[in-house]
Amino acid sequence: MKKTIVTALAVLTLFSCKNETEKPAENSKTEIAKFSPEVEENAVIYEVNIRQYSPEGTFNAFTKDIPQLKELGVKIIWVMPIFPISQTKRKATGGDDSKFASEMPKEEQHKYLGSYYAVSDFKKVNPEFGTIEDFRSLVKTAHENGMYIILDWVPNHTGWDHVWIKEHPEYYTKNEKGEIIDPINPETGKSWGWSDVADLNYDNQELRKEMTADMLHWIKNENIDGFRCDVASNVPLDFWQQAIPQLRKEKNIFMLAEAWEPELLKDGLFDMAYNWEGHHTMNRIAQGKNTVKDWDKFMSENERKYSADDILMNFVDNHDENSWNGTVKGRLGKAEEAMTALSYVMPGMPLIYSGNEYGLNHSLKFFEKDSIPKTKGREWELLQKLGKLKNDNSSLSGGKQKAIYKKIEISNPNILAFERTKEGKKIIYLANLSNDVQGFENSFNQSFTDYINNKKFDLSSTSYLKLKPWEYFILVN
Repeated sequence: MKKTIVTALAVLTLFSCKNETEKPAENSKTEIAKFSPEVEENAVIYEVNIRQYSPEGTFNAFTKDIPQLKELGVKIIWVMPIFPISQTKRKATGGDDSKFASEMPKEEQHKYLGSYYAVSDFKKVNPEFGTIEDFRSLVKTAHENGMYIILDWVPNHTGWDHVWIKEHPEYYTKNEKGEIIDPINPETGKSWGWSDVADLNYDNQELRKEMTADMLHWIKNENIDGFRCDVASNVPLDFWQQAIPQLRKEKNIFMLAEAWEPELLKDGLFDMAYNWEGHHTMNRIAQGKNTVKDWDKFMSENERKYSADDILMNFVDNHDENSWNGTVKGRLGKAEEAMTALSYVMPGMPLIYSGNEYGLNHSLKFFEKDSIPKTKGREWELLQKLGKLKNDNSSLSGGKQKAIYKKIEISNPNILAFERTKEGKKIIYLANLSNDVQGFENSFNQSFTDYINNKKFDLSSTSYLKLKPWEYFILVN
């Protein structure tokens, strides 16, 4: 009798889980304007790390804070992977000396939660974060507040527990022995070191159909608004050429590629790519390895490399940078605020990573529970001001109809100055990108408003200006 009851409960649990992933989200069909290119012009994108966003690490803990993201000008919320994480080969540490959770002391194994990118099921949610109903509430709340939700999608690989490993081993890349392998770096021909995931083989046409169907599931049934696609350039371009038009037939969606390659932005594929070179250039300038000259070279190369309607995501931080390459303050030092402002006023769309708005100053653990600070201070105030300017001033348009970017010639090579103009509006970014006081001959001869400090900035009464180290101004006329 006891065995019968247990069996019955197991069946009910299985039935409940099946319904949880397959039943359409009727209550999340909240009306929001269809996603359009106009949204891209003045949007701020926010990356949420659900696990680390709050002490609870749940959908619900983040959902209650969504309304206040409007204060930061956020229009798009990118949710890091929400799917169940594989137990097999679950990582406990990262890098070349990585260890699996199973290799750690048994009393400690429970704390190793694994990588979000080692997915065991593309159509379920990680119970660590809550239920599918909790996620639907998150989507509904975002829509009610005029924000779009994009899911972090992992098309390049799966975790070792994924059902495809057993049922469709032909979906995976294999070595000469016929063994499924972890992903290979196409530039070196060697393993990336992502030993907790198995590489997918897109030569298999059935895999392509399954992957597209799983993506469609979240659009049709859960009312999401697009995807951020992990290592998008490692997936064959012709897969995206097949899949994305099918996704767009279902709904107007926003597609972000974790890649820089211009071909991913062609012919209506991805809406936006990563501005990796801009990110690295800002880091190098802050660290004294590059100068304003390098910034100008980067901008000129971008103009040559990308089409006028291509969109790049500008960032001083994201989950990878924070966890593996150090904090914003650690990488940028005293240049942090000037570079953050630069990421907003240059062409493109600025990103906020969970915790940046609260002055996050530690590298979040990747495989274990951690948490961000939650005290509003100068960082919140700065992002609030920058978000409002981005939302409201057409001279910062960064989408397919972006505002003009024009370098302003300054006599001092350590001073960066440029203007953005559109529809009769103009802003000027003026910054000393060095560790020393810098002066220059003033040729502006105008009076502006210093936007950040809301003060008059009269440049008509002096012939020579000095800027403190890393001092910057956003000037509005």
